[in-house]
Amino acid sequence: MAKVVGYCRIQISGGGFGSGGCLGFEFGFCWCDMEDFILFGLARALHVVGVVLWIGGVAFVTTTLIPSLKKMPDTANRLLLFEQLEGKFAFQARIVTLITGLTGFYMLHYMQAWERYQQIQFWWIHLMTLIWLIFTLVLFVLEPLVLHRRFKMMATKNSDRAFALLHRMHKVLLALSLVAVFGAVAGAHGLLL
Repeated sequence: MAKVVGYCRIQISGGGFGSGGCLGFEFGFCWCDMEDFILFGLARALHVVGVVLWIGGVAFVTTTLIPSLKKMPDTANRLLLFEQLEGKFAFQARIVTLITGLTGFYMLHYMQAWERYQQIQFWWIHLMTLIWLIFTLVLFVLEPLVLHRRFKMMATKNSDRAFALLHRMHKVLLALSLVAVFGAVAGAHGLLL
Protein backbone atom coordinates (compact mmCIF):
# COMPACT_ATOMS: atom_id res chain seq x y z
CA MET A 1 0.00 0.00 0.00
CA ALA A 2 1.28 3.49 -0.83
CA LYS A 3 2.45 5.70 2.01
CA VAL A 4 -0.14 8.32 2.95
CA VAL A 5 1.68 11.62 3.15
CA GLY A 6 -1.22 14.02 3.08
CA TYR A 7 -4.93 14.60 2.80
CA CYS A 8 -6.16 15.00 -0.76
CA ARG A 9 -9.48 16.63 -1.34
CA ILE A 10 -10.65 14.31 -4.10
CA GLN A 11 -14.41 14.35 -3.98
CA ILE A 12 -15.83 10.93 -4.83
CA SER A 13 -19.51 11.73 -5.02
CA GLY A 14 -21.16 13.31 -8.06
CA GLY A 15 -19.53 13.47 -11.46
CA GLY A 16 -16.14 14.88 -10.52
CA PHE A 17 -13.66 12.24 -9.48
CA GLY A 18 -13.58 8.48 -9.10
CA SER A 19 -11.91 6.60 -6.30
CA GLY A 20 -8.55 6.07 -8.01
CA GLY A 21 -5.58 6.61 -5.73
CA CYS A 22 -7.74 6.63 -2.59
CA LEU A 23 -6.36 4.73 0.41
CA GLY A 24 -9.24 5.57 2.77
CA PHE A 25 -12.45 7.59 2.80
CA GLU A 26 -13.76 10.27 5.14
CA PHE A 27 -16.73 12.63 4.65
CA GLY A 28 -16.88 12.10 0.88
CA PHE A 29 -13.17 12.76 0.43
CA CYS A 30 -10.28 10.32 0.31
CA TRP A 31 -6.84 9.88 1.80
CA CYS A 32 -4.27 9.44 -0.91
CA ASP A 33 -0.58 9.45 -1.66
CA MET A 34 0.30 13.10 -2.26
CA GLU A 35 2.91 12.17 -4.89
CA ASP A 36 0.22 10.44 -6.97
CA PHE A 37 -2.13 13.35 -6.44
CA ILE A 38 0.52 15.83 -7.58
CA LEU A 39 1.07 13.77 -10.75
CA PHE A 40 -2.68 13.78 -11.32
CA GLY A 41 -2.76 17.57 -10.90
CA LEU A 42 0.10 18.00 -13.36
CA ALA A 43 -1.63 15.69 -15.84
CA ARG A 44 -4.83 17.70 -15.56
CA ALA A 45 -2.97 21.00 -16.03
CA LEU A 46 -1.10 19.66 -19.09
CA HIS A 47 -4.39 18.30 -20.44
CA VAL A 48 -6.08 21.70 -20.17
CA VAL A 49 -3.11 23.54 -21.71
CA GLY A 50 -3.05 20.98 -24.53
CA VAL A 51 -6.75 21.44 -25.22
CA VAL A 52 -6.42 25.24 -25.15
CA LEU A 53 -3.56 25.19 -27.68
CA TRP A 54 -5.17 22.52 -29.87
CA ILE A 55 -8.80 23.69 -30.02
CA GLY A 56 -7.74 27.33 -29.85
CA GLY A 57 -5.62 26.71 -32.94
CA VAL A 58 -8.52 25.01 -34.67
CA ALA A 59 -10.71 28.00 -33.79
CA PHE A 60 -8.13 30.41 -35.25
CA VAL A 61 -7.79 28.39 -38.45
CA THR A 62 -11.59 28.07 -38.79
CA THR A 63 -12.68 31.60 -37.90
CA THR A 64 -9.73 33.68 -39.12
CA LEU A 65 -7.20 31.95 -41.35
CA ILE A 66 -9.44 30.08 -43.80
CA PRO A 67 -11.94 32.98 -44.22
CA SER A 68 -9.02 35.36 -44.88
CA LEU A 69 -7.49 32.99 -47.42
CA LYS A 70 -10.85 32.54 -49.16
CA LYS A 71 -10.92 36.32 -49.79
CA MET A 72 -7.52 36.33 -51.50
CA PRO A 73 -7.97 36.84 -55.26
CA ASP A 74 -4.67 35.17 -56.18
CA THR A 75 -5.44 31.45 -55.85
CA ALA A 76 -1.79 30.37 -56.29
CA ASN A 77 -0.67 32.53 -53.37
CA ARG A 78 -3.71 31.37 -51.38
CA LEU A 79 -2.59 27.74 -51.62
CA LEU A 80 1.07 28.57 -50.99
CA LEU A 81 0.28 30.63 -47.87
CA PHE A 82 -2.10 27.97 -46.57
CA GLU A 83 0.53 25.24 -46.97
CA GLN A 84 3.17 27.32 -45.17
CA LEU A 85 0.93 28.18 -42.22
CA GLU A 86 -0.84 24.83 -42.01
CA GLY A 87 2.49 22.98 -41.89
CA LYS A 88 3.59 24.95 -38.82
CA PHE A 89 0.27 24.47 -37.06
CA ALA A 90 0.14 20.76 -37.92
CA PHE A 91 3.41 20.24 -36.04
CA GLN A 92 2.01 22.01 -32.95
CA ALA A 93 -1.29 20.14 -33.25
CA ARG A 94 0.48 16.76 -33.39
CA ILE A 95 2.38 17.50 -30.18
CA VAL A 96 -0.62 18.80 -28.24
CA THR A 97 -2.95 16.01 -29.38
CA LEU A 98 -0.38 13.49 -28.11
CA ILE A 99 -0.10 15.32 -24.78
CA THR A 100 -3.87 15.63 -24.52
CA GLY A 101 -4.44 11.96 -25.29
CA LEU A 102 -1.75 10.69 -22.91
CA THR A 103 -2.88 12.91 -20.03
CA GLY A 104 -6.56 12.15 -20.64
CA PHE A 105 -6.03 8.41 -20.54
CA TYR A 106 -3.74 8.76 -17.51
CA MET A 107 -6.48 10.65 -15.64
CA LEU A 108 -9.06 7.98 -16.53
CA HIS A 109 -6.65 5.33 -15.24
CA TYR A 110 -5.82 7.26 -12.06
CA MET A 111 -9.50 7.78 -11.25
CA GLN A 112 -10.35 4.20 -12.24
CA ALA A 113 -13.05 5.78 -14.40
CA TRP A 114 -13.01 3.48 -17.45
CA GLU A 115 -16.60 2.44 -16.70
CA ARG A 116 -17.71 5.96 -17.61
CA TYR A 117 -17.51 4.85 -21.24
CA GLN A 118 -20.51 2.65 -20.42
CA GLN A 119 -22.56 5.45 -18.80
CA ILE A 120 -24.53 7.87 -20.99
CA GLN A 121 -24.35 10.72 -18.46
CA PHE A 122 -20.63 10.90 -19.28
CA TRP A 123 -21.37 11.53 -22.99
CA TRP A 124 -18.70 14.22 -23.01
CA ILE A 125 -15.97 11.63 -22.39
CA HIS A 126 -17.22 9.72 -25.42
CA LEU A 127 -17.24 12.91 -27.50
CA MET A 128 -13.79 14.01 -26.29
CA THR A 129 -12.38 10.62 -27.19
CA LEU A 130 -14.08 10.64 -30.59
CA ILE A 131 -12.74 14.13 -31.39
CA TRP A 132 -9.27 13.09 -30.23
CA LEU A 133 -9.41 9.96 -32.42
CA ILE A 134 -10.55 11.95 -35.47
CA PHE A 135 -7.83 14.58 -35.10
CA THR A 136 -5.15 11.97 -34.33
CA LEU A 137 -6.12 9.95 -37.38
CA VAL A 138 -6.16 13.06 -39.59
CA LEU A 139 -2.91 14.54 -38.24
CA PHE A 140 -0.82 11.37 -38.13
CA VAL A 141 -2.25 9.21 -40.94
CA LEU A 142 -4.68 10.83 -43.38
CA GLU A 143 -3.12 14.28 -43.78
CA PRO A 144 0.45 13.14 -44.52
CA LEU A 145 -0.56 10.15 -46.64
CA VAL A 146 -3.68 11.33 -48.50
CA LEU A 147 -5.28 14.64 -47.59
CA HIS A 148 -2.34 16.96 -48.25
CA ARG A 149 -1.85 15.71 -51.80
CA ARG A 150 -5.59 15.51 -52.49
CA PHE A 151 -6.29 19.02 -51.21
CA LYS A 152 -3.44 20.44 -53.29
CA MET A 153 -4.90 18.81 -56.43
CA MET A 154 -8.41 20.09 -55.59
CA ALA A 155 -7.16 23.60 -54.83
CA THR A 156 -5.16 23.70 -58.07
CA LYS A 157 -8.26 22.73 -60.09
CA ASN A 158 -10.85 24.82 -58.22
CA SER A 159 -9.46 26.81 -55.30
CA ASP A 160 -12.78 28.32 -54.20
CA ARG A 161 -14.47 24.93 -54.00
CA ALA A 162 -11.51 23.30 -52.20
CA PHE A 163 -11.30 26.05 -49.56
CA ALA A 164 -15.09 26.04 -49.09
CA LEU A 165 -14.99 22.29 -48.40
CA LEU A 166 -12.00 22.70 -46.07
CA HIS A 167 -13.86 25.48 -44.23
CA ARG A 168 -17.03 23.36 -43.81
CA MET A 169 -15.03 20.45 -42.39
CA HIS A 170 -13.24 22.75 -39.94
CA LYS A 171 -16.55 24.30 -38.83
CA VAL A 172 -17.99 20.87 -38.03
CA LEU A 173 -14.89 19.79 -36.13
CA LEU A 174 -14.74 23.08 -34.23
CA ALA A 175 -18.42 22.89 -33.26
CA LEU A 176 -18.04 19.30 -32.01
CA SER A 177 -14.85 20.27 -30.16
CA LEU A 178 -16.53 23.19 -28.39
CA VAL A 179 -19.47 21.01 -27.34
CA ALA A 180 -16.96 18.48 -25.95
CA VAL A 181 -15.04 21.19 -24.06
CA PHE A 182 -18.28 22.61 -22.61
CA GLY A 183 -19.49 19.15 -21.59
CA ALA A 184 -16.12 18.22 -20.07
CA VAL A 185 -15.85 21.37 -17.95
CA ALA A 186 -19.46 21.05 -16.79
CA GLY A 187 -19.12 17.30 -16.19
CA ALA A 188 -15.83 17.60 -14.31
CA HIS A 189 -17.60 19.99 -11.95
CA GLY A 190 -20.50 17.64 -11.29
CA LEU A 191 -23.01 18.95 -13.82
CA LEU A 192 -24.10 15.87 -15.74
CA LEU A 193 -26.32 16.84 -18.65
